[in-house]
Amino acid sequence: MCESFHYSMPEEKKSGSLVANVLRDLKLDVKELSVRRARLVSKSTKQYFQLDPHSGNVLLQDRIDREALCGQKDPCALVAEIVLENPLQVHRIEVEIEDVNDNSPQFSKKEFLFEILEQMPTNTRFPLEKAKDADRGENAVQNYTLSPNGHFRLDVQRHPDGSKYAELVLEKQLDREEETRLFLILSAMDGGIPKRTGTAQIIIEVLDSNDNVPVFDKNMYNVKIMENSQPGTLVAKMEAHDHDLGSNAEITYSFSQVPDDVQRLFKLNTLTGELTVANEIDYEINRAYDVNIKATDGGGFSAYCKVIVEVEDRNDNAPEVTLTSLTSPLPEDSPPDTIVALFSVTDQDSGDNGRTACTVESNLPFMLKVSENNYYQLVTQQPLDRERDSEYNVTITAIDRGTPRLTSTRIINVQISDVNDNAPVFEKSTYEMQLKENNIPGLLIGLVQAKDLDLEQNAKVTYSLLPGKVRDQPVSSYVSINSETGNLYAIRSLDYEQIKDFQVTVRAVDCGSPPLSSKVVVRVVIMDENDNAPFILYPLQNGTSPSNDLVPREAEAGYLVTKVVAVDRDSGQNSWLSYELLKATEPGLFSVGAQNGEVKTVRPINKRDSLKQKLIIGVRDNGHPPQSTSATLSILLVDGFSDPYMNSVDVPKDEMVQEEDRTLTMYLVICLAVISFIFLLSAVVFIAIKIQKRRKFIASSTLNFPVGPNFPENYGDAGSGSLSRAYNYEVCLAGGSLNSEFKYLRPFFPVFSVEPTQTQGAQGTSSGSQDGSSHQSESQLKDYLPLKTSSDLRNMLLDV
Repeated sequence: MCESFHYSMPEEKKSGSLVANVLRDLKLDVKELSVRRARLVSKSTKQYFQLDPHSGNVLLQDRIDREALCGQKDPCALVAEIVLENPLQVHRIEVEIEDVNDNSPQFSKKEFLFEILEQMPTNTRFPLEKAKDADRGENAVQNYTLSPNGHFRLDVQRHPDGSKYAELVLEKQLDREEETRLFLILSAMDGGIPKRTGTAQIIIEVLDSNDNVPVFDKNMYNVKIMENSQPGTLVAKMEAHDHDLGSNAEITYSFSQVPDDVQRLFKLNTLTGELTVANEIDYEINRAYDVNIKATDGGGFSAYCKVIVEVEDRNDNAPEVTLTSLTSPLPEDSPPDTIVALFSVTDQDSGDNGRTACTVESNLPFMLKVSENNYYQLVTQQPLDRERDSEYNVTITAIDRGTPRLTSTRIINVQISDVNDNAPVFEKSTYEMQLKENNIPGLLIGLVQAKDLDLEQNAKVTYSLLPGKVRDQPVSSYVSINSETGNLYAIRSLDYEQIKDFQVTVRAVDCGSPPLSSKVVVRVVIMDENDNAPFILYPLQNGTSPSNDLVPREAEAGYLVTKVVAVDRDSGQNSWLSYELLKATEPGLFSVGAQNGEVKTVRPINKRDSLKQKLIIGVRDNGHPPQSTSATLSILLVDGFSDPYMNSVDVPKDEMVQEEDRTLTMYLVICLAVISFIFLLSAVVFIAIKIQKRRKFIASSTLNFPVGPNFPENYGDAGSGSLSRAYNYEVCLAGGSLNSEFKYLRPFFPVFSVEPTQTQGAQGTSSGSQDGSSHQSESQLKDYLPLKTSSDLRNMLLDV
């Protein structure tokens, strides 16, 4: 609130008249006046002035009648405010409306009747009604004159408030016989230029004589009364006495030359002289009233007195809150002490009844600061948060200090505008999504969503993938995200056997200024499908001539022939394998374990069974739909396995076994020495070549065979959860012997973890001692024999 400016102007000016130019008082130029959006705010209900922002002139918008605006109130001033923004300034403007002499004095009546006895003593005074002039000051009534006559003169006096009134004074007794009626002209003149005059006729009715006139106790009564007193409240009681008797002593009371508004507000009892309240009296309209009372006896004599009624103020007007400036919407990042609203509080009462105080609720982030001239500033005192409260209804309570105290309220709605102070928040701290392998590129994986508590652009969220790698490739080559919806899509078809899961980081950014962001980790889990058929580890199905498994004809039912080992690169139930015998040369001779793939004899072998047996074993997984493969086994039924011979040939691997017939005679040795030397030399060269080829073959077989760390882990049997033991068979035939002997060899190296199996030995038709020696030779055999026949390669692969 800045300094106040005072101006004055006469009333009755035409619309558009210049009141004042405020540029010099504001110390601004015309350009700054427009830039700061200067405007004029009236404090009254009607807008009398307007501000020209291009010149700084305050112009009259409508003609002003001071009498209609202020009545008898002096001074008469209109209050307005010039509001400047950036920074906010308010200048109070008081325009005093100067009176012009545009109203003539007027009497309430054109004629006034006085009934005067002819014996009335001289110097008797007869009060006259004051003339009313709506103007003030020198333009109000300044003097009264009476037309020339031989009986009365006019005595003009002044009230304590400065107003003048006239009394008719009898200078010469009346004689009814000479003149029964007199006509006088009473003139009221104001002091304006030019002067204006109002007249009324006074008619004097001369009555017959009466010895005594009524006499009041006082010529003037001063009383006080509270405004808004109830009708019937006693104001004053006047008493007049008459020493006459009879009807001449009967006194009646009446108003004498009083305005209509007084007669409306007060009631006079004609018999008792009691003056009471007739209607509601308002201190704000008039603070004092002059009431002339006449007491008349039965003979026609009258006496006069004056009652001055002073109205005391009562607290009957509540304070009024006038809003001057309001900033709404208000940014939520507004600093403390930001001015939200500027308003003033006024009370029409006087004294303590007109002193006011103003408050707002304590639970709001606003407070009041008192300025000059009953102005208040509503300012921020705490940080604002639109997400918590988007608007405030601030109730301003104004209370005066009267008794009883009166209050009034005004609600100011303050909207809070949004700023970008909230980052997007994902619905979950982490996301886990599932995707089936062999998916179609562009398939929807899932949805990530982030919410922003801000509004409009500040709440609009876009999504993107942060840089990263999956198996040494950029994450953008695996998935993409819709920047508007947050949908994640698979770009390529994925294989569970190559990648089981991966992670991507999604960032959500709002469109505020500056933008805020947050990120979340999304784990994509690849779900396995049954897209891999079982793979036969043993026996090898590489298209070469299949190896033969040897079974002695002496084998009993339940004899373990071999075991089919298969694995499935899938996982879970897709890798659970089951085995079945699809086809056999002798359908009832062999069986296959459904869970472990062990091939066993069902019944003893008889002589009618074919020497060569061919089995087709089917392996199927448990997926949906299931996948299967088959393995072909070749089995030879042989006679005469020799366990003692197997014990005698227990020699280390990679060593050549030379059989010597110790029964040969020295003669044969000498005879064959030369031939043996040549033969041995050729044999050494031949064996060296074979060994070299064998090493190359083993090396190539080891590299190509699917074992080791890169082979799928789930290669166990579906039912037992373990692997079968690999068996190695080797048949050694002695030179010149028709009997073949069979022995078990340990695995070449323990590649797989196997579960123990029950010891099953081949029981021949020979004696039990031979069976025992055969098992003993199997447990003692540690290394392989050198490769001699095509069955050696088969045995080596069985070890693997």
